[in-house]
Amino acid sequence: MLPNFDNTEIAFKYRSDKALSRANFLFSSMASPWLAKLGMDFTQFAFKYSLPIKWAVKETIFRQFCGGEDLAETVLAVNNIAAYGVRTILDYSVEGKDDEAEFDHGVIELKKTIASAVAQKPNVPFVSVKPTGFGRFALLERWHDGAPLSEAEQAEKERVIGRIDAICKEAAANQIGVLIDAEESWIQNAVDDLANTMMARYNKTRAIVYNTFQLYCHSRLDYLKKSLALAQAKEFILGAKLVRGAYMEKERARAAEKGYPSPIQIDKEATDRDYDAAVQFCLEHLDSIWLFLGSHNEGSNAKGAAYLVANGIAVNTEKVWFSQLYGMSDNISFNLAHAGYNVAKYMPFGPVKDVVPYLMRRAQENTSVAGQTGRELALIRKERQRRRSA
Repeated sequence: MLPNFDNTEIAFKYRSDKALSRANFLFSSMASPWLAKLGMDFTQFAFKYSLPIKWAVKETIFRQFCGGEDLAETVLAVNNIAAYGVRTILDYSVEGKDDEAEFDHGVIELKKTIASAVAQKPNVPFVSVKPTGFGRFALLERWHDGAPLSEAEQAEKERVIGRIDAICKEAAANQIGVLIDAEESWIQNAVDDLANTMMARYNKTRAIVYNTFQLYCHSRLDYLKKSLALAQAKEFILGAKLVRGAYMEKERARAAEKGYPSPIQIDKEATDRDYDAAVQFCLEHLDSIWLFLGSHNEGSNAKGAAYLVANGIAVNTEKVWFSQLYGMSDNISFNLAHAGYNVAKYMPFGPVKDVVPYLMRRAQENTSVAGQTGRELALIRKERQRRRSA
């Protein structure tokens, strides 16, 4: 069965009238670049100077894009979407830490997250891991460059590997998947090394660990193919999470500043071409690759779904997952789930103040990606009208 992404009744059934009204207000605001920028700037200013705006942020943008401030609160959101066949990737989204105590604390928090995922089985099949939450950015840069490390840096590197390994080991013991996030291109080699090391350890009979391939980087389609060759040579299953990417402006600005060729595709068409080629490549190699198709693009999701049907592959095969961010593209997520496909929403959680960097990226993404906010608004307004007419 192929999904119908225009069915708003299925897409928003889990949302109350109040929640739809809030979403309409938010996406309307983000449709105006100057208003969105004003809101983002004020929010960052207010938190920096401890102005009392937490309640306002929590009841608007936080409520739209995050599950809760802690696991107990987040479970309510998990159960809400699970009732409609959509599962959850738990993402502890506290960012910007830079010392050993915080990195060690991150392991504790991820183990708690895994325990919550186990308690919520099968509603939470994955957790997300951001490598910069477990090691210094400057160390990852040197690691990426292949620079000789001092004795102290080598010990620090081993601690980073140990932290990620502790998380993956705990997840593997409980059959919970680990999605290792991509990072900026100038530390990505270090992230790839971490992911490949963990996949070689834990992906012997099934994919537990997934590396992320950002296809807005023109080198990643080729690296995906090299990753399969590595997995086959070392006899492990490649877990491949495919996304378009999230750091385009930063990447181009740094390349211009430092005077090196931009790693970013020349245009959106090139990104789309490589993304769909990567999906096709993974689907053609499901004997060796387990695919996590992370996309808000209706065309890419439709092509992935159609491939399974056309090739007689069970649409709920454990080897293929579709995913979108919580609070976005519900027409894709819930209609795919309704048609029987495996779908999991990325659901960030954490204290409001600590999650602000994530929220600012969501606001910026919805403002900058051509057509995205308009599509969200059109679907929300269509459903509100349908409910009024029912």
